[in-house]
Amino acid sequence: MPDLITVDFVDLDLRAADRHEAVRSLAARLVAAGRVTDLDGFLADVRGREEQMPTGIEGGIGIPHARSVHVTLPTLAFGRSADGVDFGAADGPADLAFLIAAPAGGHAEHLDILASLARRLVHVSFRQALRQAVDAQAVVDLINEEVGGR
Repeated sequence: MPDLITVDFVDLDLRAADRHEAVRSLAARLVAAGRVTDLDGFLADVRGREEQMPTGIEGGIGIPHARSVHVTLPTLAFGRSADGVDFGAADGPADLAFLIAAPAGGHAEHLDILASLARRLVHVSFRQALRQAVDAQAVVDLINEEVGGR
């Protein structure tokens, strides 16, 4: 099975005015790699999920996610934002954003990814390592080691 995350899905200088722009930027990387077939369709699915409940969590983290017919393979994209992006967390903007894209027919893969990621993100050391990563490969290695990317 292809990797859950690759260097092509990492943006260490994510610049976005809001969460919609941040998600679009990360999702465009998935389109370029063939993991998402319809950018606007996928973004509509992510927005639909966001309308149910904000995806920001404490500690400067945003985890927008969706199951979508426009996703070909379970994929994780990561963005780091110096200015932060508001994903609706009570403690303010997120500087770490994880976009989880899962195929609509794929069991509960995105929930497994989300749960695994959430378990690691409660650890300050994991968040700090992501904030201090010097390049995209360091992020991929850290996530694969800690979250169990394929």
